[in-house]
Amino acid sequence: MANDILVLAEHAGGTLSDTTFELLGKAKELAGATGGRAVVALLGDATLADQLGTADAVVTVADDALAGYTAEGWEQALGAVVEHVSPRLVLIANTTVGLDLAGALSVTWDAPLVAYATDVSIEGSSVVATAQVYGGKLLAEAALDGERGVVAVIAGAFPADAGRGAGTPAVESVAAPAGELRTSFLALITPDAGDVDITAADLLVSVGRGIGTQDNLELVQELADALGAPLASSRPITDQGWLPKTRQVGKSGLKVKPKAYLTFGISGAPEHLEGMRDAELIIACNTDEAAPIFDVAHYGTTADLFDLVPALTERVGG
Repeated sequence: MANDILVLAEHAGGTLSDTTFELLGKAKELAGATGGRAVVALLGDATLADQLGTADAVVTVADDALAGYTAEGWEQALGAVVEHVSPRLVLIANTTVGLDLAGALSVTWDAPLVAYATDVSIEGSSVVATAQVYGGKLLAEAALDGERGVVAVIAGAFPADAGRGAGTPAVESVAAPAGELRTSFLALITPDAGDVDITAADLLVSVGRGIGTQDNLELVQELADALGAPLASSRPITDQGWLPKTRQVGKSGLKVKPKAYLTFGISGAPEHLEGMRDAELIIACNTDEAAPIFDVAHYGTTADLFDLVPALTERVGG
């Protein structure tokens, strides 16, 4: 139906991602405005359909080649679902998978794409998406006035609980596209657990590019030690090899939900916010008052971290 809102479900290891439920809750809201259904495209593992009780319908493509994610296989399968449903809008998480598939679907389906979206609404006959641009420093609204569109939404933009609920959605099956795939999934390799599990910490101190040099890490490490908290980081720090990948928070790292999250020198790129925006309390320190981290922080300061951190360490240690 032309008024349906289609959500792509992401899953790994038999578990649906939080982003799936975030998008499903929003799809249910949008479908109420369009008079359509909230439909989920479930690729590879049809057994997960019973966890999608909030959906009006689930369309599965069950095929062994889709059990593990490959861009080629999932792109073709998603295209088959879109052709079957003919939705008004497709919602995809702005994750690694979404970055692969949203652009490809936009081309093959001949539909406009808005990526890095933080909100989606129906205004009259248009879908209006609010998206981050310039690394989150600005927000732009884009109206999708045509009959179809694709929106890639950053994780944490909507509450996941809105997409969770009991129910028995109608389940439909679509055959996987015929033809031999050129790529195949071999194995999922996960990193070693490392010396600290930052996902289990109630308090985290996190550092970003603003720290300047590796030698300056010791300054923030002393504060973390005084607080009895692990030291985490944004991606630029682990890319430099200054901390192990097991300390990286963000889309390509780990998702954390501590009771308190202290950041120093982190600007707040969407990829990092995706991994920490659900922290109960976020306190940010960045000399750039326009840094996107302040959009999600509960408290913030533009003080120089090299002045603030030693003072905090002294106060905590005292």
